[in-house]
Amino acid sequence: MQATPRVCANHSIHIMADSKPHDSMHIWLIRHGETEWSKSGQHTGSTDIPLTDEGRKQASALAPVLAAQSFDLVLTSPMSRARETCKLAGLGDQAEVEPSLHEWDYGIYEGRKTVDIRQEIPDWSVWTSPMPQGEIAADIGRRAQSVIDRLTGSGKTHIAIFSHAHFLRVLAAQWVTGTATFGAHLVLDTASMSVLGFERDTRAIIKWNLRA
Repeated sequence: MQATPRVCANHSIHIMADSKPHDSMHIWLIRHGETEWSKSGQHTGSTDIPLTDEGRKQASALAPVLAAQSFDLVLTSPMSRARETCKLAGLGDQAEVEPSLHEWDYGIYEGRKTVDIRQEIPDWSVWTSPMPQGEIAADIGRRAQSVIDRLTGSGKTHIAIFSHAHFLRVLAAQWVTGTATFGAHLVLDTASMSVLGFERDTRAIIKWNLRA
């Protein structure tokens, strides 16, 4: 079913849900803390880069905020930067590794910066360009939708997800518009927290890119 995203007076971007809404459902999206490559702007997909000391501080700062919540499901990407963030944020003992939460596979562009790639391909964008040996936006959209389907069918209402910038942006885009490339408009900082949910019967972004 096609639907049109809209922005309400409170600036939450949302779309009419296709199925019966879970009014009490809140999905917390937590991006991992800083790494050397996130700091430099290098595309980090399959490379298992650890957190920096600053990234560990960022992750630990999340703990008091998340401790005030009561999560009935905690999922993390298998990458060490996400798992360590989850642990330092105080939810490691609850966490279940979900392989589908891994970051975008950038293929031949792994480890490279957009500014450098555009020296060769001026209009290159992760959102619209071919990704040889990797995933394009539609692939990530399907993977994100599989996660959404799992969550909405789980019976859980308070969920925390530890993952990566591009994947979480696509997940939010799929949640509100069903279109992966809408994620290009949703920026996420390291160790940020965002919340997806419902406004009455409408899927909504409730909070976005908050820092502890």
